[in-house]
Amino acid sequence: MPLLNGHGIALDLPRGWDGAITRRTGDGALPVLHASSMPLPSPRADAGGGVVQHLDLGEVFVGLLEHDPSCAGTPLFAADGPALPLSPDWFAPGALQGMKPVQSGAQQFFSLHGRPFCLFVVVGEHRRRHRLVPAVDRVLATLAVEASEPPR
Repeated sequence: MPLLNGHGIALDLPRGWDGAITRRTGDGALPVLHASSMPLPSPRADAGGGVVQHLDLGEVFVGLLEHDPSCAGTPLFAADGPALPLSPDWFAPGALQGMKPVQSGAQQFFSLHGRPFCLFVVVGEHRRRHRLVPAVDRVLATLAVEASEPPR
């Protein structure tokens, strides 16, 4: 499995997946992780614009955006880590911006080791979510976050 590692975030990707950990544009240049079962296009927006529009029916996209440290532990980010495994019932067509009508998405907010994150997942076709979500769960189970970001 290829290992994505950067900015205090690590994730193992299955063979055939593509991913990157970069810094967001604006917002204090906080980290953003993109992972997908398809090759990631470049450029792409922090929230997955430029990727989700190109997902085939059997593909998935995962985005993890870090937020300002002052958000950690606030009501929106109160959960301690992502709720895993993801439930296919949490996915809804049109739940996230930029999705095609056939796609389905879910998002959750949480803090991990004092760092606040938004996780969002898009599956290429809502009807296939029961088959696609377990693959995302296997990937997210490898997520590791350091307690604080290393110096830039």
